[in-house]
Amino acid sequence: MKKAVVLLSGGLDSATTLYYARDRGLRCFCLIFDYGQRHRKEILRAKAIAKRASCEWQVVKIALPWKGSALLDKDARIPQAANWQAGKRENLIPPTYVPARNIIFLSFALSYAEVMGASAIYIGANAIDYSGYPDCRPEFYQAFIKAAELGTKSGVEGKGMSILTPLIQKTKAQIIRLGVKLGVPYELTWSCYKGGKNPCAECDSCGFREKGFREAGLSDPLSRKL
Repeated sequence: MKKAVVLLSGGLDSATTLYYARDRGLRCFCLIFDYGQRHRKEILRAKAIAKRASCEWQVVKIALPWKGSALLDKDARIPQAANWQAGKRENLIPPTYVPARNIIFLSFALSYAEVMGASAIYIGANAIDYSGYPDCRPEFYQAFIKAAELGTKSGVEGKGMSILTPLIQKTKAQIIRLGVKLGVPYELTWSCYKGGKNPCAECDSCGFREKGFREAGLSDPLSRKL
């Protein structure tokens, strides 16, 4: 059975990506990152999702003491969805952007994949219903694949390493419909930037999730718990 490394954050997109890879008959190894985010809820959810999918997982702890993001600095304000949509129209990078986060995560994933003998890395990046992060765009992943080919043993030996973004051109509603078909346990996922008992329903991540379920014509299992 071929192996794949899946970056698993505990969110809706990464959970769908895990089930997408698993549906292709791959043995999936999940990487969960503890990088000093505002709360640990998404880490706990990621572990629960990996366990439900019967996949092995590793938690990688990364220190980013310089912060530089509202997701890392508890004193920084998380923008509300309505305010950020106005900024997005002006092509502003949101304060929830974590500098070079996906470059860091993919570098760890490449190393792990080489050691595990995996032939592919899956990441649930999305460039349609997203916050405007530069490391979620297709051109970033195209460039990173080139770097991986030049900077890894598998690349130099011609074995190659696929970096796959199956959700990158899908709307949130399309992702949710796909996940429902795949049996994704959306009740285990966590999208909110805040770590309270319930989602805040105010941040842009909550906004995209609400929009996705609404446009998919489905009820969010987390909303039913409010």
